[in-house]
Amino acid sequence: MMRRQMMRAAAGVALAPLAAREALAGPMDVDLRLVLAVDVSRSVDAEEYELQKDGYARALTDQRIVDAITSGPLQRIGLCYVEWAGPQMQRTPIDWILIDSKASCERVAARISGLPYEPHSWTGVGAAMRYAAGKFESGPFHSRRMVIDVSGDGRNNNGPPADIVRDELVAKNIVINGLPIVSDKPNFGRPPERDLDRWYEENVIGGPGSFMMVANGFGDFARAVRNKLSREIA
Repeated sequence: MMRRQMMRAAAGVALAPLAAREALAGPMDVDLRLVLAVDVSRSVDAEEYELQKDGYARALTDQRIVDAITSGPLQRIGLCYVEWAGPQMQRTPIDWILIDSKASCERVAARISGLPYEPHSWTGVGAAMRYAAGKFESGPFHSRRMVIDVSGDGRNNNGPPADIVRDELVAKNIVINGLPIVSDKPNFGRPPERDLDRWYEENVIGGPGSFMMVANGFGDFARAVRNKLSREIA
């Protein structure tokens, strides 16, 4: 009798819908959970926004990135794509998605390429990092490595101080890497932020193995993000 009951229970699990089986199994283990946090403040114009999107899309379909993703112990990562501006504006146009092949990289790249340009006021780097960290608290994946990749063209001018948030997240074993976009372009009447890379180094990046990759203008963004993702994932 007991044997028949066990067999029926096993058969019931096997026939359950995929979502139900996944719920029973719990989060999927991946090599890395990576949140890409992308600046959409008003200092980023429509052309620059397209250059950012194009940079991420091209990087994700680069064979080096595909090889890095599929060379890990589990050969897969979880990716989340966040856009941010001031403390009241963070959004997640692409929530957690599994990347485990060139085809899945291409699907994510296509979704990024299709995002609309919707800028907002202020630059809340600290608020953006805190929002990005919140993405690790839920979702379908689990990993020991948790990384936030922050890119932007300006320093924090609204919301919680970035260095305070950075220290808070590092204490939770989250690594923050930076991709400052250094430009000669004035920012709403203010002088260009040519020392933005130094500010990112002192206030944004943190955690074991954290690093920064500088883009010399938006035209250099694709190169910088490709190199950054290759190092981050590997």
